[in-house]
Amino acid sequence: MMKTSKVAFTAPHFAAASVGNQILVQGGTAIEAMVAAAASIAVEYPHMNGLGGDGFWLISEPGKQPIAIDACGVAAKNATIEYYANQNIKNAIPSRGANAAVTMAGAVAGWEKALSISKEWQTPIALSKLLDTAISQAKWGIEVTQSLSDASVKTFDDLAVDPHFSPFLIKGKALKKGKILKLSALSNTLETLSKNGLNDFYSGEIAEKLAADLQAAGSPITIEDFRDYKADLMTPLSITISKGQLYNLPAPTQGIASLLTLAIYDKLVAKVSSDADMVHLLIECTKQAFILRDKYVTDQSRMEIDLQSLLTDEYITQLASNINTSKALPWPYQAKHGDTIWMGACDRNGRMVSYIQSLYWEFGSGVVSPSTGIVWNNRGTSFSLDRNNKQALRPGLKPFHTLNPAFAALKDGRRMVYGTMGGEGQPQTQAALFARHVYHNQPLDKAIALGRWLLGRTWGDASHNLKVERDLAEYVGKELSVRGHDIVTVEECNELMGHAGAIILNDSGLDDTTINDNKLIAASDPRSDGKAIVSDGLNQTTLQNT
Repeated sequence: MMKTSKVAFTAPHFAAASVGNQILVQGGTAIEAMVAAAASIAVEYPHMNGLGGDGFWLISEPGKQPIAIDACGVAAKNATIEYYANQNIKNAIPSRGANAAVTMAGAVAGWEKALSISKEWQTPIALSKLLDTAISQAKWGIEVTQSLSDASVKTFDDLAVDPHFSPFLIKGKALKKGKILKLSALSNTLETLSKNGLNDFYSGEIAEKLAADLQAAGSPITIEDFRDYKADLMTPLSITISKGQLYNLPAPTQGIASLLTLAIYDKLVAKVSSDADMVHLLIECTKQAFILRDKYVTDQSRMEIDLQSLLTDEYITQLASNINTSKALPWPYQAKHGDTIWMGACDRNGRMVSYIQSLYWEFGSGVVSPSTGIVWNNRGTSFSLDRNNKQALRPGLKPFHTLNPAFAALKDGRRMVYGTMGGEGQPQTQAALFARHVYHNQPLDKAIALGRWLLGRTWGDASHNLKVERDLAEYVGKELSVRGHDIVTVEECNELMGHAGAIILNDSGLDDTTINDNKLIAASDPRSDGKAIVSDGLNQTTLQNT
């Protein structure tokens, strides 16, 4: 197996990136590093992700096809349309509160499933060591970032009325940047998991506590839902384009949209002669991808087609022919919310992980288990209470997910993990950073930092227009308006555009024992509190956002 003296990790919070890096330089696998960082960022960024949420993995070993893990929760056995009708809830599942806590949390099962793969690679690092830093962070306190403060202020009126939400406030008030927040109950939960094993979350002491707290809050989730849940190994969707092979997650995620966007752009990139051309065409490719995503993607058991059938060269060519290079397709549509974290890792053996973890909206359902300190997700709001809708609520089914970590095996020998948070913006940001770096040769950090755009809404925004960061709007805004785009300018380096990151390993032209240490790069998004680290344990190159 190929070796490198260097490793890389990137995360949207510097503490999580440091934890992941520490495991890597100690000889841990990319999976072990990711689990340690996932636990850490669940503490450090509690508004965006946590143990009460979901996770999706793409795992790549050199010379092998990547594998995926689907660790998203299913609707509870009691979560039926009749259940809500009996409570006089008929139009939509509430976005907050106990009736929003509809689906099982899959993230921890995903950690366990991934670690079982890691054990096949080498002797494992003890779980207690992987979780040790996260336990300490929760116990001794985290420093509130601007992102966490903004989320706290935004959700205060909705969530602060529940006394169980008090651990995520300071003296009953919204969190302020720079203050220290201690999460003692969450620390104790992580310590219990480190001693009893991750499955305790589903069949042990933690499961009993969570089930009791959720029932007391009024959620339809019961202990049986915990005991029956498991994460699944999946075959990722894939497509070959001129630059190489792209991979992403199948249904119920919008991975198909990310793949379609880049595949269609691949057919049109020769027509790009300016930044305005690039942005316009990527937006139009996104529209074509979203139309198909919204038409087909649902729980696997209800899929009308095999999504891989949309990824043929003939069909991509047809979709590309729908695009007018000088005129925007009118675009009213219903967009998706989402608050999430994406992280990437590369270990000494060239094994790479692209991982995403989420609660859905900020602080999810807002339901906090007082005995465990865990915030529960509200991903179930993606279900419909209309029996005729393809997203109709049904026990045991998975809701539509915006989450989709990405991986690319490029023809020039580079392997790339990349992704972002941002709900509807995830495919758009993936396309922007990939196109800028791979097609248009921008340095990776610049490809992520440059001004971005967002078609539709995210983070609770109700508008469906094209939001463009000011620095980008200054030199392409006028041209985009001429082509018919409904533009709204937002401040530059805006968290609205997501927290992107990427790691690229270049092993082209080398033997199977050594990777050139200069060919491992990583980048993090200045819109986040993140850090990207390339390290050999003694020396490290760090890109930390300020």
